[in-house]
Amino acid sequence: MPHDKQHNYATRTVWTGNLGEGTAGYRAYSRDHVISAAGRPDLAGSSDPAFRGDAARWNPEDLLVASLSSCHMLWYLHLCAREGITVLAYQDDATGTMVEDADGGGRFTQAALRPIATLAAGGDAALAMALHEEAHRLCFIANSVNFPVSIEPRVLLAA
Repeated sequence: MPHDKQHNYATRTVWTGNLGEGTAGYRAYSRDHVISAAGRPDLAGSSDPAFRGDAARWNPEDLLVASLSSCHMLWYLHLCAREGITVLAYQDDATGTMVEDADGGGRFTQAALRPIATLAAGGDAALAMALHEEAHRLCFIANSVNFPVSIEPRVLLAA
């Protein structure tokens, strides 16, 4: 009997950047849009400022890097809880690199996660470090991208 479970996700993206002329010209419209899903707060989206976007709004590239980081963190916290490791704090300064092609298209070539987990005093730092590899192996988002995602974890022990 198969153990695979299917999960489906639905979002809506609505372009809000018609400045009165639609896309009559490259500079005639805003890249602003709103990303929504049932029962959740809206996300204000745009393109990267390099592509005439609004730097105050989330862009797809930011969201991809954030998805990788968030997925890893959630798996890591789950594994630590399962193994009896108490994480008191966690942060990740994740980065990603996208390269443009001559025709304007492009792709991500890599992402790096740099999680720092602070464990309760007496926590098993070696096991906590090893669980990062397991979290990476299990991460749905990292398993779905076609570029390398490196993990550079640090584990700190609370005093």
